[in-house]
Amino acid sequence: MRMANPSGFALLQKKAPLVGAFFMGAIWHAPALAFCPLPDNPQQVVVRQVVDGDTLRLADGRSVRMIGINAPEIGRKGRTSEPYAEAAKRRLQALVDASQGRVGLVPGVEGKDKYGRTLAHLYGRNGDNLEARLLSEGLGYRVAVAPNVSLTNCQQGAEHAARKAGAGLWHQSPVLKAGDIRQSGFAVVGGRIQRIERNRGGIWLELDNALVLQIPTRLQRNFPASFFDNLKGSQVEARGWVLDRSRKGGLQPGQRRWLLPLTDPSMLERIPG
Repeated sequence: MRMANPSGFALLQKKAPLVGAFFMGAIWHAPALAFCPLPDNPQQVVVRQVVDGDTLRLADGRSVRMIGINAPEIGRKGRTSEPYAEAAKRRLQALVDASQGRVGLVPGVEGKDKYGRTLAHLYGRNGDNLEARLLSEGLGYRVAVAPNVSLTNCQQGAEHAARKAGAGLWHQSPVLKAGDIRQSGFAVVGGRIQRIERNRGGIWLELDNALVLQIPTRLQRNFPASFFDNLKGSQVEARGWVLDRSRKGGLQPGQRRWLLPLTDPSMLERIPG
């Protein structure tokens, strides 16, 4: 367990009244990479441990899952780490260290996940959004899970910068063809929309006769009607957590084995051409 050292930042805080608002502006309002602007008055917290590229623990005992980024998984219980997993963890640790172990925290609209972790955006002492920083360096995938989608656009811009530069995960394209999926888990998948069906379970988009993208009924209101205009036949790129429906007692006739629920419209992008 690596303990972050907050003492340097604490000393700066004590001096802040001597220099007034200009000093605090220098700490919190001069982002080195201004993809996502810093909101007013983020909660200042002390980091106890960086767990991996998108999760850390605070000195107050909370476990924080960063909103908008899915970093590669670090291997545990004898499993091999995914590419760039260790690099993402080291980079997040370096960003925390550069902030003297203290970061700004802005909770999400949905404050906790199913594991009890706090869902939040994190900011360095220079005002830099840490998720966008990691995304811009290709050390994680952008994700958007409603209702925590306030920074989707700027985080999308950060990831596009990494893709354009071929940085990190984007050095070689990680995008899978729909027909090449062989396991469940997070994936970025490319293919053509061949069929659209609506029923009580939501809206179902079939991709290359191999994968079904599902928009659950409870999330349909987040997808405007125009989202589906001319979607059939379009080449798209979808991302999210692929589920293996064969593990739940078998498939019904005509069902596709692989299912990817869409958690926000930005998780599906049309590919020009």
